[in-house]
Amino acid sequence: MATKKKTKTEPKKKHVDNPNVIGLHSEVMEQPITQTLEQNYMPYAMSTNVSRAFPEIDGFKPSHRKLLYTMYKMGLLNGARQKSANIVGQTMKLNPHGDSAIYETMVRLATGNEALLAPFVESKGNFGKYYSGDLSYAASRYTEAKLSPICAEIFKDIDKDPVDFVDSYDGAMKEPRLLPTTFPNILVSANKGIGVAMASDICGFNLNEVCTATMHFLSDPECDLLEYMPAPDFSTGGEIIYRREEMERIFDTGLGSFQIRSRWRYLPDERIIEVYEIPYTTKTDVIIDRIVKLSKEGKVREIADIRDETDLSGLRIAIDLKRGVDPEQLMAKLFRSTTLQDSFSCNFNVLVDGYPRVMGVREILSEWVAWRVESTRRRMNFDLDKKTDRLHLLHGLEAILLDIDKAIAIIRGTKLEADVVPNLMKGFNIDQVQAEFVAEIKLRNINEEYIINRTKDIEKLEADIAELNAILASEKKIKKVIHDELAAVNKKHVMPRKTGLVAPSEIVEVNLEPEVEEYPVTMMLSRDGYLKKMTDRVLRKATTLKYKDGDEPFIEFDSSNTHDLLVFTNQCQVYKCKVAAFEDTKSAQLGSYLPTDLEMDADETVTWVIDPEDYKADVLFVFENGRVARVALSGYATKTNRKRLKNAIYGGSKLMYATVLKEERDLALVSSDFRLVNFNTSLLKTKTTNSTQGVQALTIKGSRTVTMVGTAEEFIGGKAQVEKFRAEKLPSAGAPMKETDMKSLFDLEE
Repeated sequence: MATKKKTKTEPKKKHVDNPNVIGLHSEVMEQPITQTLEQNYMPYAMSTNVSRAFPEIDGFKPSHRKLLYTMYKMGLLNGARQKSANIVGQTMKLNPHGDSAIYETMVRLATGNEALLAPFVESKGNFGKYYSGDLSYAASRYTEAKLSPICAEIFKDIDKDPVDFVDSYDGAMKEPRLLPTTFPNILVSANKGIGVAMASDICGFNLNEVCTATMHFLSDPECDLLEYMPAPDFSTGGEIIYRREEMERIFDTGLGSFQIRSRWRYLPDERIIEVYEIPYTTKTDVIIDRIVKLSKEGKVREIADIRDETDLSGLRIAIDLKRGVDPEQLMAKLFRSTTLQDSFSCNFNVLVDGYPRVMGVREILSEWVAWRVESTRRRMNFDLDKKTDRLHLLHGLEAILLDIDKAIAIIRGTKLEADVVPNLMKGFNIDQVQAEFVAEIKLRNINEEYIINRTKDIEKLEADIAELNAILASEKKIKKVIHDELAAVNKKHVMPRKTGLVAPSEIVEVNLEPEVEEYPVTMMLSRDGYLKKMTDRVLRKATTLKYKDGDEPFIEFDSSNTHDLLVFTNQCQVYKCKVAAFEDTKSAQLGSYLPTDLEMDADETVTWVIDPEDYKADVLFVFENGRVARVALSGYATKTNRKRLKNAIYGGSKLMYATVLKEERDLALVSSDFRLVNFNTSLLKTKTTNSTQGVQALTIKGSRTVTMVGTAEEFIGGKAQVEKFRAEKLPSAGAPMKETDMKSLFDLEE
């Protein structure tokens, strides 16, 4: 019997037996997820980042560029406005993403929307307001637009080959890959983009300041840019709280943040605060909603009414004040509680040669200058070629000047039209291009006056060509051309700075925490977790304190109404709370039930409570397994008002005792088999990790545990034998207690 020849083992194919899947028993090939990411997801991610999300060195995203170039080709730089719907329709020849997306792009670039310092679209009609979520833009059929005058600098000499042109998405048209901006638009136009695994957030700078700084940068790349463009500028105005070190970091790295606040004025006759400029990062409806919420919560009681009076003429938030309110103090409070003061986080992520790069301002200028030098060189080469060609033709025309009659005779004596050019070439020793130019001259122009007037340009062309060659041979001279263009932009487009600068020392600081009356209190915690806050007056009058059946006193310590409390639980968590948050307890009251009031987790119970005072001392923890930990209280001091800290204490054993340690002292531990160890806390090193397990103070063997913590004098009745229990180093096994000592223990328990 013949055997079948074995072949290479093929990968097994899985069959899908789900009848809901189209194509029953269709084959599915296994593929490693890394391969799927590499082949499918990475091309999508790069396409998103490169083709949509981030601006390039000209300061535009593809959607911006396609829209503006379409408007330029429609003659909207110098022509009359056209309906936005028509512009959107024409742009779809280059941008396939739909009319709504194109119109949203136009809205953001428009003067009416006020999103940009130097808008590129001159609009007519309702384009909404960038700073208002309520003022939405009208439909494209109702609005009109054209290119603003600044676009003359965006498209300057675009027909002279300064940039590459590429095919449109369907190959029917050509579009510029970049726009030849004569100024660093990447730093003037604010841009925000969210890509895959990365983002970009570029703030705008004042046009004139950027041009001035770039002019100095061309001369000295190491110049102090902050001297010429000290801080960003925003279309919504406001004031930047100026810290030079923050700006230096942004200029150096392209990363960092700074704070910007609203501008306002007080109208005493109307008792109204008028906010007329807000941070670029927020909107009027967001601010008003936050203030209304604060008022309802009772955190801001000084406001009688608030209105959004923003319209197409500008921004205005009116805040009516109650009588006797200090407007400075109220605004200082609102600055801290709302986005009337906000932070702008910079992330200067720019596409350079198709790759995203996070760059500082100096590096961006360096890349822009390098790109602009190349763009200018290409434009000048274009001019040089045109002038050279023109000069070549004029030299041929000049040859005709020597004998016009001869040229006429050659043309008249030539029988065939095809021989006219060759005969002219032979008769005057000129090439074909020159002969073609001469042959195309009209009969009325074959006169000495016309030819002399035309050949007068030869000298000027020769001078221009020599100058262009000299410039192209020197990068320094090319930079001088760029410098002059920047100076022209500065002179032609004057844009005053909108965002002011304010020093941190000028900021009015207020304390948002409610004023708390300071008075001494005694805190008492019961076994079941009830906390009493007792004043001296109540304690003096109280004969007995009320507890639930089966409950009893557990911890008692002195505190103050202005202090904090640290509440430790059996789940290694600590809850931070204010003493002032608890009401004074009367003798007949049980007190506050901490698990409920602090919103503890299920089955979470209180193990200890301490008063950390100023968080400058240490806290001493004693655990049932004989371990003792000394931890710096500073580890529990948080800048934010965090309510709960996790992993706040060692969880390997039950907490038996905790106390604030302000100075060294003796501590005694008693074990379940009546061994006692007495040691000084100087043997313990302060740890900064809250959950440290500390050191083994009492050696644990078998079922031995720590049952009592205190002082040796308390446990053995203050007798002279205290020193025999002292341990000079840890861990220690302790010493067995005598019957007389144990009797003192029993008396203590009773």
